[in-house]
Amino acid sequence: MRLDSNQILSHNDSFSAKHRESFQFLNRELTDKGVDVESVISQLQQFQVAIPSWALGAGGTRFGRFSIGGEPGDLYQKLADISLINDLTGAAGAISLHIPWDIPDETSNLLDWAKECGISFDAVNSNTFQDQAEQALSYKYGSLCHTSSAVREQAIKHHVEVINYGKSLGSKSITIWLSDGSTFPGQLNFRQSLSRTKESLQEIYKHLPDDWKMFIEYKPYESQFYSTVVQDWGTSYLLAAACGEKAYSLVDLGHHLPNTNIEQIVATLLSLGKLGGFHFNDSKYGDDDLTVGSIKPYQLFLIFLELVSGTSDPSVLNPPISYMIDASHNVKDPLEDLIQSLEAILLSYAQALTVDFIKLDKLREKNDVTLAQELLQDAYRTDCRPLLREARIRKQAAYSPIGFYRENNLRQKLIQERGFSNRAKGL
Repeated sequence: MRLDSNQILSHNDSFSAKHRESFQFLNRELTDKGVDVESVISQLQQFQVAIPSWALGAGGTRFGRFSIGGEPGDLYQKLADISLINDLTGAAGAISLHIPWDIPDETSNLLDWAKECGISFDAVNSNTFQDQAEQALSYKYGSLCHTSSAVREQAIKHHVEVINYGKSLGSKSITIWLSDGSTFPGQLNFRQSLSRTKESLQEIYKHLPDDWKMFIEYKPYESQFYSTVVQDWGTSYLLAAACGEKAYSLVDLGHHLPNTNIEQIVATLLSLGKLGGFHFNDSKYGDDDLTVGSIKPYQLFLIFLELVSGTSDPSVLNPPISYMIDASHNVKDPLEDLIQSLEAILLSYAQALTVDFIKLDKLREKNDVTLAQELLQDAYRTDCRPLLREARIRKQAAYSPIGFYRENNLRQKLIQERGFSNRAKGL
């Protein structure tokens, strides 16, 4: 489904007076505080978050999955859905493919369709946490860490294939998340499994093109519940450093134990120049993959505080970060969920951009804990949504993406177009 740009313009016109009033009020308020509002809007317009190919249909749990109808049945329809999200938000101009859930065929046709949709290809993702139908050897007891060299070689070959798919589509990075680990004490040798994983990653690294990056993701548990080989940011960093300068750590918000100080991890990896990727979601208990900002919005703001501070510091030699939403949609329309997540991400980014870091540093130097906290709380409690709306309107995206989606019955139109039984791959 492609949206008519005139419909979006008409939608925006209907909110013109309301928006002008709220934006002008906030503009004056922020300007009085010394905030360069035009610079903030410009940075909001440039900020992009990739949409994963597996997030466009109804998700589920081990207990069940409930289809919503109108789901994309192939990669072409997934690109169309991301194009719809991008038309409404102006912030989702790329897709992140998961191989083998979304193996591209007829690459030239797919590239032509992606260009027509205005969507580029971000990082490609490997999968050794499942056995595939045509697979010769099982990953039940691990992949890159497996005791069998044959299994490890099979997993390495899969990663090389993923890189080759990415090259054909213009991608510039591969994300590797491993579920390798153990469920019971005594199941594996910690040191040997880590060593085998390092050697396997180094072999994959040899196949990276010169202008590519490797992102190594970490997770403390699940699908293994006693140990995982790449359990934390330190192990991810160790492996990335062992591979080379094109290898980086990737932070997924849900891949931490409860109450972990993720913002400090972000700051540390930035200072080391090794923060390559960031996956957004939210959680109450574990890797819940909930809508971004739905549970811990202040934590999201504090993370962006470190991202803005670190990426604007010339002494921090970290490359541009690859951002993606990694969430599952069990009870919501997935497109609405992704739109809400993008709103939460950009809101936290906008709030962090309004922080006076020079003043904050002075307060820190004086150990003025109270006023430092007041400064952050003031930025966090400022309603920056008019800035997001202004950025969208200038990009000819929608004043209210969710409002437009509902007003125009877009889910019902997708159901009429695709039927109710379509199911997105990999879910």
